[in-house]
Amino acid sequence: MRFVDFIEQKKQGGTHNRGDLEGFVASYITGELPDYQVAAWLMAVCFQGMGASETADLTRAMAHSGDVLDLSRLPYTIDKHSTGGVGDKTSLVLAPLLAACGATVAKMSGRGLGDTGGTVDKLESIPDFQAELSEKAFYAQAERVGRVVTGQTKDLAPADGLLYALRDATATVGSLPLIAASIMSKKLAGGAQTIVLDVKVGGGAFMRTPDEARALAGTMLDIGARAGKEVRAILSGMFEPLGWAVGNALEVTEAVRCLQGRGPDDLLSLCLTLAGTGLRAAELSASRETLEGALASSHAYEKLEAWIAAQGGDARALGRLETAPGHHLLRAERESLVASLDALALGQAVMVLGGGRAQKGDAVDPGVGLVLYAKVGDPVRAGDPLLTLYHRGKGLEDAHRLVGGAVVTSKARTEPPPLVLERL
Repeated sequence: MRFVDFIEQKKQGGTHNRGDLEGFVASYITGELPDYQVAAWLMAVCFQGMGASETADLTRAMAHSGDVLDLSRLPYTIDKHSTGGVGDKTSLVLAPLLAACGATVAKMSGRGLGDTGGTVDKLESIPDFQAELSEKAFYAQAERVGRVVTGQTKDLAPADGLLYALRDATATVGSLPLIAASIMSKKLAGGAQTIVLDVKVGGGAFMRTPDEARALAGTMLDIGARAGKEVRAILSGMFEPLGWAVGNALEVTEAVRCLQGRGPDDLLSLCLTLAGTGLRAAELSASRETLEGALASSHAYEKLEAWIAAQGGDARALGRLETAPGHHLLRAERESLVASLDALALGQAVMVLGGGRAQKGDAVDPGVGLVLYAKVGDPVRAGDPLLTLYHRGKGLEDAHRLVGGAVVTSKARTEPPPLVLERL
């Protein structure tokens, strides 16, 4: 294949066949194709798009560019992916809840790039937790505990890592087929039969409007169906942070409280929705009674403890993780109601404190973050606390400026934003 012809075909709006897409991915992995030619093709895709079969074929080629996990001997395998949001700690609640209801959750997760850490970053705020497991240890723990998370290896969908880095450097991240292929290539390589997608919508999410989120979800559902997977999608709101806490250790503590029946209503509600969706797709019992029973009996929390201990973590530290010693309190200036909480600005505040990373390889401080005391629609009086920043001095001035503009109060009542917008 002459790759210049491949670029020209897409530039003219043509459709690639499966063989050419597989050849493209294979050639890029081996280094035969230079970045400048791949970048030209990525830009052509941004302008011309890709059809459904093209996107599915590209995804399959990316998924099979490295190792593909074989989870076929494990019962009721369920994977979950969130497109990211501020305060999104659902995986920490959802995984033990699913395991308590008979599912197996065995997955590879990446570290976060952006405002706060990813699932692995949050777990690594637990003393002695080991996020890197051998393949043998990964499968053994999945069979024994029903729940395992390990850091994503370079051998899992390596084409995605290469392409994403190039997209980030060439302003081609925002292409819907490329986003869908990136997400689903890792999910297909992860091996689970059932996949639940939590597609975030709003100012604190990558997809700002319901139409954008619906289009992305629809594309990923189509990819999954063509691959023979049971895929379901939930469109959930990210118009304000999820829960009260933002920041790695703070979010783990909040997830623990949720599993103990003391968590925020919005976090619990979304986790119950996602869990029910995944269990039904896997043909397991998904009644509200089953789910609430797993929480009330402490069975789900015990699954969390067993999971953390199996990966070397100190389960006794759950609920009392170390946080940054500096506390800065933002108070309400007058009697009013909370009109809006800018999730993006609040996430950026945590990032400047050191709780997120601008580039891969940046260190993340697990102890910094913020805790909210009021959400949209809540009344506050003059002097009432709105939020606390947990810090070590670094970036405090910028963080204070960001949160000051993020919390808007008003005399007029504002209805809380919707949490679950659609089920697909």
